[in-house]
Amino acid sequence: MNLLRKLPIWMVAAIGLMGCNQSGQKSDAMQDTLVIDHKLGKTTIGDKPSRIVVFDIGALETFNELGVKPIGIPKRYMPAYLSSLKDDETIGDVGSVIEPNLEAINALSPDLILISTRQERFYDELSKIGPTIYVGVDTKDYINSFKHNTLLIGSIVGKEKETEDKLNAVLDKIGEVRKIAEGKPGKALFLLYNNGRFNAYGKGSRFGFIHDVIGLQPALEHVEESVHGQLVSNELIAETNPDYLFIVDRNEAVAGTAAGKDNIENKLIQQTAAYKNHHIYYLDPEVWFISGGGLTSTEKMLEDMEKILKP
Repeated sequence: MNLLRKLPIWMVAAIGLMGCNQSGQKSDAMQDTLVIDHKLGKTTIGDKPSRIVVFDIGALETFNELGVKPIGIPKRYMPAYLSSLKDDETIGDVGSVIEPNLEAINALSPDLILISTRQERFYDELSKIGPTIYVGVDTKDYINSFKHNTLLIGSIVGKEKETEDKLNAVLDKIGEVRKIAEGKPGKALFLLYNNGRFNAYGKGSRFGFIHDVIGLQPALEHVEESVHGQLVSNELIAETNPDYLFIVDRNEAVAGTAAGKDNIENKLIQQTAAYKNHHIYYLDPEVWFISGGGLTSTEKMLEDMEKILKP
């Protein structure tokens, strides 16, 4: 499969060398540079950046899969499956995904910084330190965005073939899990639980993966599009009566303490078909809440859905 052929023209151009003359040779003025077109603008970087700070956990997974080590990562809230990077003393600690440590980043003299939604508000400050690119996954177009970001990273680190092979394996897995989901009747609802409150997420949201990628039908058709989802009452959940409930406990992700089923599965939740048919599923918050959009987390999300949906 030629994945680049399926990408928009601007996307292919963004990951190609810029400044070539008509014969295809790079001009002296633009020797060894790349211009990357991304959500927050256009960024010029060196052809082979080697001092890379990575804030987006999905991008960090892809670096790890490709055997490329960044010089700096946000070590707070790092998923356990990336603990080898967190424990690596040769990799600088640049804060958290929520609050970058600008002084620590500056001290590393990066020639590239990769960010996503949680760091978007720091874009201007980070850009003063080094070339900064937004590589967060577009939840409204997950698959194409996931492809683009993965191929972009592969191109930046000079591992295009290995990247395409790994990407194709994940895309094949998506097709397999979608086929399993096609045979499942009923509707699903994704909830983020946070200290006694539920927030619902629908198509095109940060947790729209179960609908947009896997193909499960949504129990709520019109969910408010927000990073924080739509606050929903226990009564509305019971009235919606989903056949499948997927739950992520935010407190477990942030504080490391799980709420427990007794707190979540209250009397109204127990009225749903999901509860009665044992179709309430608790998803790993490190994968579904902290990360997403990378080779590793997408594979783990697919594995979760395959286990849940397989007959």
